[in-house]
Amino acid sequence: MSQASQRTRHARRLRADMTGAEMRLWALLRGRQFEGLKFRRQTPIAGAIPDFVCPELKLLIELDGGIHDLKIVEDAERDLRLAEAGFTVLRFSNAAFLRNPNIVLEAIRAHSASRAG
Repeated sequence: MSQASQRTRHARRLRADMTGAEMRLWALLRGRQFEGLKFRRQTPIAGAIPDFVCPELKLLIELDGGIHDLKIVEDAERDLRLAEAGFTVLRFSNAAFLRNPNIVLEAIRAHSASRAG
């Protein structure tokens, strides 16, 4: 089996097993509901599978659970690889998003405004 098809299979599994925070954010982003922007979830990009991607803005959104506290170096290397591919990565903890979903939405708006101007 090719590496690409393994990633696609893994992405499908991640879409089926979304966390509660991911499901809540997806409910806000799906179907161009937010600012008319098209988002995809768990799509293979540059060897990674970010939680959400807006291809138009070259923006990736990551909602991280506590396990990511143990993966700081790995996440930084992955973010660098994605940045080299032309993407901006915005990371938020699940807890921060669940306390205040607007933190993510405002960051997306700010990124969109910075790309437009």
